[in-house]
Amino acid sequence: MNFVGIVGTNASFSYNRKLLWYMKSHFAEKATIEIAEIADIPLFNEDIKEVPTRVRELAHAIEAADGVIFSTPEYDHSITASLKSLLEWLSWGDLHPLTNTPVMIVGVSLGNMGTVFAQENLRQILSSPGLDAFVLPSHQFLLGHAAESFDEAGNLTDTRTIDWLNHCFMGLVHYTETLRPLRHAGENRGTATKQAFPVLEQGEGWQVLDVTLK
Repeated sequence: MNFVGIVGTNASFSYNRKLLWYMKSHFAEKATIEIAEIADIPLFNEDIKEVPTRVRELAHAIEAADGVIFSTPEYDHSITASLKSLLEWLSWGDLHPLTNTPVMIVGVSLGNMGTVFAQENLRQILSSPGLDAFVLPSHQFLLGHAAESFDEAGNLTDTRTIDWLNHCFMGLVHYTETLRPLRHAGENRGTATKQAFPVLEQGEGWQVLDVTLK
């Protein structure tokens, strides 16, 4: 099984990046996780007529994968501006790679509450028209006290934390397997096919289509 792990920040150092790299190694026998950075993705601007190449590359990687893992920090009770900008790109124009795609949300912070507000914010965004992702329910991996949670090699140190991450990840695996028929039914996202869907909103050079699987 193949997943794209998206680092939800453009910061040069991030505990959320550490978590994804740990997951990549820890779950290597169960799945392949390709880590994707967003630091080189420009701020979303609908005046730009051509979707940036890096955005298209990431969209294609998502379409080719079985699912996506977002690792999000929490800034001011929300996700980062860079992650929000990426999601705006992925819901715009002819790009809708997250439609009917299984998604897992994880998050690390320095505080006591992990990334509870950011994760709820991200869940809400991922359910919006143009994204329409299938977000894994219930299995919330919220890791606080990040500075004390990893050793020098980047490994998680607390056994109960690792056990809960194992439980959440296996939930993603089973969720992905269950949703595979629905994902396949929505795989054809080419422009010609999209024109068959109802238009929800449109403007000069852009439109939002109702691509939700019925």
